[in-house]
Amino acid sequence: MNESIKTNSKEIRNKILSMILPITMENILQMLAGFVSMAMIGRIDAIAVGALGISQRLTQIVWALFKGVTTGASVFVAQAYGANNIKKLKSVVQQTLLSTIVLVIIFQQIIFWKASSLLSIFNPSTELMASATSYLKIVSWGLPFLAISLVVTGVLQGMGNAKTPMKIAFIMNIVNIACGFVFIFGKFGLPALGLKGAALATVIAQATAALLGLYVLFDKNGVLGTMYNKSFFELDFKEIFSVYKVGMPSAFESIFWQISAIILTKIILSFGETALAAYQLGLQAESISYMPAAGFGIAATAFIGQALGSKNKTLGKIYFRELIKGTLLITIFTAGILIFFPGGVMRLLTDDLEVIKIGSVYLVIMGLVQIPQNISGVLNGALRGAGFTRVPMIVAGVGIWGIRIPFALLMTNYFKLDIKAIWIVLGVDLICRFLLSLMLYKTRNIYEQELIIEAKTSHSNI
Repeated sequence: MNESIKTNSKEIRNKILSMILPITMENILQMLAGFVSMAMIGRIDAIAVGALGISQRLTQIVWALFKGVTTGASVFVAQAYGANNIKKLKSVVQQTLLSTIVLVIIFQQIIFWKASSLLSIFNPSTELMASATSYLKIVSWGLPFLAISLVVTGVLQGMGNAKTPMKIAFIMNIVNIACGFVFIFGKFGLPALGLKGAALATVIAQATAALLGLYVLFDKNGVLGTMYNKSFFELDFKEIFSVYKVGMPSAFESIFWQISAIILTKIILSFGETALAAYQLGLQAESISYMPAAGFGIAATAFIGQALGSKNKTLGKIYFRELIKGTLLITIFTAGILIFFPGGVMRLLTDDLEVIKIGSVYLVIMGLVQIPQNISGVLNGALRGAGFTRVPMIVAGVGIWGIRIPFALLMTNYFKLDIKAIWIVLGVDLICRFLLSLMLYKTRNIYEQELIIEAKTSHSNI
């Protein structure tokens, strides 16, 4: 390697770090806030944890849809930013924001009025249904704010700005923890609201983040700072369709995950509410590993998109190599925590010994597959940055519907095995997905791909 390439690699590492560190800090903040919030809820009872779990299975479908849409917007933004096409960038942001607000309000109303009907698919006990319905109705009001925050984060990260979303996330999580403590346990003379207090704190925190995000977009130096006028509210369905066309495969990928989570939750609930609580808390604990590494996948989408937008395929390859290295380093450390200290991690979230015992087994198995899971995130991020948004969707579909769900049902209904068998199936699914992602990445020449902002044809990348 000659001196110029070494220098270039060093500059690239610095640029990656400038984006990765804020994203990682943002994810760690969210993880810690989630830990604290879950620990407070875990001190209520197992019913409260279960109610939160099945409610999130539904709200996460809405999250998945708009996360996919904003992924499409982020790809457009990254390539337009790399190509210095500011007009296209502004149009994408404007239309994504407008269409997102309209759609999310519709979903919020459906969830609010049909909460109990939607939750009935889990066949919960009477007590669990009552708690979950109350929680879901309240948190539904935060969905519009959540969707707006997703748009803001996706746009800014597509431009390589990860510091602003980090600052917003910091404020949001502080608000969530503070309000949660006050409302859940009834401080400063207020009544103890329990799970309802947790829901109210979530909505207030999401509203805070959305308002801050809108301020950033519409500030005089923001992306939309010069576009706030009457014509701003005109929908351009051609632009919306192009963004959604790229983003919907990512949305379906996440929706596959959420639908499978609903089915998996029902399977786990058949083992009892203690098993469900262990799974819910285990998912929260697992975030110790995957949330810090998630930033590398986001960075892969942004940097690969920007490199292709600037017609520099060599730069894109160097970005990819450095992102893989960084993911490996951080995952080796975080996965070690899950593998060697599972009981200690679970005890941070609950004092129920049976929940700790079941959840600890989950953490060990998940810890063993963190490296393939997190490397898959970088592979899929690179593919999305090049416009191949359907590939990660296909990988997710194969893993979920070909391995995760059928084998979980088989282990439960046919072989009558205990909950550990479900944890093993989840691990096998993640390994198989990694192998498939790697194969598809190697068979797609993403660095020679036509830019989606320049595509004249109606075909989509596969």
